[in-house]
Amino acid sequence: MSSAKRTGTRAPGAHAADGHDLIRVHGARENNLKDVSVEIPKRRLTVFTGVSGSGKSSLVFNTIAAESQRLINETYSAFVQGFMPTLARPEVDVLDGLTTAIIVDQQRMGADPRSTVGTATDVNAMLRILFSRLGDPHIGPPSAYSFNTASVRASGAITVERGNKKAVKATFQRTGGMCTNCEGRGTVSDIDLTQLYDDTKSLAEGAFTIPGWKSDSQWTVQVYAQSGFVDPDKPIREYTERQLRDFLYGDPVKVKVNGVNLTYEGLIPKIQKSFLSKDKEAMQPHIRAFVERAVTFTTCPECDGTRLSEGARSSRIRKTSIADACAMEIRDLAQWVRELDEPSVAPLLTALRDTLDSFVEIGLGYLSLDRPAGTLSGGEAQRVKMIRHLGSSLTDTTYVFDEPTVGLHPHDIQRMNDLLLRLRDKGNTVLVVEHKPEAIAIADHVVDLGPGAGTEGGAVCFEGTVEELRAADTVTGRHLDDRASLKETVRAATGALEIRGARTHNLQDVDVDVPLGVLCVVTGVAGSGKSSLVHGSLPAGADVVSVDQSPIKGSRRSNPATYTGLLEPIRKAFAKANGVKPALFSANSEGACPTCNGAGVVYTDLAMMAGVATPCEDCEGKRFQPAVLEYRFGGRDISEVLAMSVARAEEFFGAGEARLPAAHRILGRLADVGLGYLTLGQPLTTLSGGERQRLKLATHMGDKGGVYVLDEPTSGLHLADVEQLLGLLDRLVDAGKSVVVVEHHQAVMAHADWIIDLGPGAGHDGGRVVFEGTPADLVAGRSTLTGQHLAAYAGA
Repeated sequence: MSSAKRTGTRAPGAHAADGHDLIRVHGARENNLKDVSVEIPKRRLTVFTGVSGSGKSSLVFNTIAAESQRLINETYSAFVQGFMPTLARPEVDVLDGLTTAIIVDQQRMGADPRSTVGTATDVNAMLRILFSRLGDPHIGPPSAYSFNTASVRASGAITVERGNKKAVKATFQRTGGMCTNCEGRGTVSDIDLTQLYDDTKSLAEGAFTIPGWKSDSQWTVQVYAQSGFVDPDKPIREYTERQLRDFLYGDPVKVKVNGVNLTYEGLIPKIQKSFLSKDKEAMQPHIRAFVERAVTFTTCPECDGTRLSEGARSSRIRKTSIADACAMEIRDLAQWVRELDEPSVAPLLTALRDTLDSFVEIGLGYLSLDRPAGTLSGGEAQRVKMIRHLGSSLTDTTYVFDEPTVGLHPHDIQRMNDLLLRLRDKGNTVLVVEHKPEAIAIADHVVDLGPGAGTEGGAVCFEGTVEELRAADTVTGRHLDDRASLKETVRAATGALEIRGARTHNLQDVDVDVPLGVLCVVTGVAGSGKSSLVHGSLPAGADVVSVDQSPIKGSRRSNPATYTGLLEPIRKAFAKANGVKPALFSANSEGACPTCNGAGVVYTDLAMMAGVATPCEDCEGKRFQPAVLEYRFGGRDISEVLAMSVARAEEFFGAGEARLPAAHRILGRLADVGLGYLTLGQPLTTLSGGERQRLKLATHMGDKGGVYVLDEPTSGLHLADVEQLLGLLDRLVDAGKSVVVVEHHQAVMAHADWIIDLGPGAGHDGGRVVFEGTPADLVAGRSTLTGQHLAAYAGA
């Protein structure tokens, strides 16, 4: 056999396809990035570090991952793209070498009451198929076991418009698993009528006790008084049975009030539409307090909170119903599935076992499938999203993680590190935004952004290995080996909040005294019951201000000035100085530019292609009418004030003709939490996770509560910022406040006056207090996982 001789062949291993081993970014300008150029090695684990607000998320999520997703979307037809979210091309000159990006972020899962851990991860779908095949008695298809599917029956004539039209009699039936009483929610709401009105008074005497319902002028009240269904001068307790029914449950009808046609509706449906259909967190404080008083949510008595119909609960496999299976801890459910041996559903059992084992492997074995998805923390939600990728056969994919160690005890961080390394070793590119030194330590490549935050950041300060970072003169490099030392002296408690017999979630009849007047840290592995103790068990009326990790509600029209209430005194000061209405100085009200409606940009919709946002030509992006910008206060117009940073505004409103104590107090609190670099008019949607939580903390610092409960305030904080946070916590305690912190960061533990450690494990293995005392005693005893890790951290 002869072989043809080739000319110009490449040396072994020098194939053209092997040259694409870098992701190249040149000229990135998203948000605060300043023409950033960086080369990221493929099939390696790259960690992006830098202070909060330095541009990490702008580079990783808003540039690299966003462009990868946009390019993939463009491979679909225009028809399909019309149904997909439209993504604009990031502000970047060159993006080369991209691969398919899978984003695993910390966005909370939807808080829809029908969404659970089981429905969010498709495990419920597999369980429903399993029970529809093996359940005894057999009650129907998989939909018969779904609490989101109602049973439907219908019959009648249908006409098929084809050839000779002919009416055909048809019947339709679908068996669903939804409990008819609670409609698959597991809870039923009950409205306390005594909180709605005083039945000893008549409507004319002001019987309503609902916030904002005044009997003399309020239109809603006049509808009831002049409807003709009830006597406005008769006390409500004297209504006849029919009058009371019309008053409380009447169907919507048109009535004439003062010559105007309005809709009359029973009080109960009116309250449900006006208050209960809205997000409670977005309500004003006095409205939220009314809803919490007037509405009680109780477990559905018919399904006992399982959400399922009687038929679905009666069908069992080995004496276990689907409701029992969903209520088990996932590690126990995995064992139950492993014991099932049924060849007819072998592929289903294998897939179910693998998914449940992934839960356990990732440290979420303590969850149950019926846990509402909205109750998961940001870290738990991110790990739930990771599950579907653990057993994936995909390679040469880019995985993008946003602080995967958030919410993890030091004991669990090593397990997360192993998972990230496993994804890399399969041939994937892993990009991680991270602050924890334990997670930075496993990186093959580190990109450090900074040097500061906001306008002072947005540049690459360092690229290289972890060892080179330690020697580099950057903020991250200098602080990478920082270790907080244990306090030599601790504060003495001035009192205690007594918690007795706490049984929320997995707490096992816990009795504990939370000391007041000190910095108390609650620790324990993820799932040990920390949040259940501090958020679900503190005695009512304890004067508690809670700052949790729930996302800030706000659109791109919201900014730090509107969210903190800072804009109110500023608008009033401008109005007083110029003799005009305060509403003129709001871009969401009368002062808004009519062309862009106060948005500052004009959006052009391009159907299936990304919409284009261009600065408004009339107001040049300033958001206000030209006439409004002629009014000045302290020599500045309102747009110039909103363009100031917090630090600059604090100087501006602190002295001179622009002195404004009300605004200066709020700005001082924003500076205290390390947000001095934020501009007052920056949209809330552009803030990072750490910035949002510190913004909430600054807002609550003005509250009158005596006990502050903080949920992992170090989330999203750089090593250098943790020191500033500790100083802030000290100032709060020294000012007479009591601070209770749920935290995993060892620097906060070491700085505490008192530690309450829960455990020893997660789920039903936790829920007990395993240690109470000072950090020094915890380290000396080394009797718990927290004690062992804190001792290693402090070098004790």
